[in-house]
Amino acid sequence: MTRVVVVGAKGQDGRILCERRSQTNEVVLLDVGFAVQHSASGVAPIHPVDLENADDVSQLIDRVGPDEIYYLAAHHHSSEERPNEVAELRKCTDVHLTGLVHFLEAIRQRAPRCRLFYAGSSQMFGEPKTPRQSETTPYAPRNVYAITKVAGAHACALYRERHDVHASVGILYNHESALRGPRFVTQRIARGAWQAKRDPSFKLKLGSLSGVVDWGYAPDYVDAMIRIVSHAIPDDYVVATGESHTVRDFVEIAFGIVGVDWRAHVEESPSLVRASPATLIGDSTKLRERTGWAPTVGFEQLVGILVRAAE
Repeated sequence: MTRVVVVGAKGQDGRILCERRSQTNEVVLLDVGFAVQHSASGVAPIHPVDLENADDVSQLIDRVGPDEIYYLAAHHHSSEERPNEVAELRKCTDVHLTGLVHFLEAIRQRAPRCRLFYAGSSQMFGEPKTPRQSETTPYAPRNVYAITKVAGAHACALYRERHDVHASVGILYNHESALRGPRFVTQRIARGAWQAKRDPSFKLKLGSLSGVVDWGYAPDYVDAMIRIVSHAIPDDYVVATGESHTVRDFVEIAFGIVGVDWRAHVEESPSLVRASPATLIGDSTKLRERTGWAPTVGFEQLVGILVRAAE
């Protein structure tokens, strides 16, 4: 039985990963100060774990003896107001770098056979000059979240190269499921379509409809994580569909599913656009060739899944 630790277990990817891995393995769920152990024999709480405390992390590794660690923890600024960048930098650094390094160091010292996956982000590329981004595309982060994610990726590379730790980075592009929260644009559109069907006067305000996104299905991306950890050679991998679709494409399909003319209900609101979004389309050739991974859910099917779940 494989012992798995999932850091960031309450998020979309963490929930999907925990459900999938706990079917045949012993899984420890870790999120915001709590840890719970799942196994065939039942569920047992573990002492609180502070990611910023190296001793806490080391004690967890000693107790669990993990074979795999998925570091999915992330800090997102959700306020509509302009964030305090000093506070955001400190918090993002704690979550994306400090906690990660504590796990990397604990693996180096106490569990050298353990493998770690770190969840990176397409935002690490900033505004790339290439139409598609691969593992060789330079990082050029434009916000605090992305800056600290880049730092985490470099930390994985350092431990991989200097200390022979099996640490891999998945550079994850947009991926969705019904588990996404209501603030995500995909959920706003899916729920808005049904509201429009029920209320002819309903208006859904969105930012730019011309924004281009590489959208994938979250369970497919979790499958990629598992394949990356299982691969013999640790490395960095872009996880993306390589397809580009506009927000308008998403809206048209979603409203079409419920039988409503989106043009009567959707309005563009420039005030909702905080910054000009970069067009990020991923090239996952290396991942596909090395692991055999490929998306199983296409764009129209993805929209359908989200809309039906929102009914």
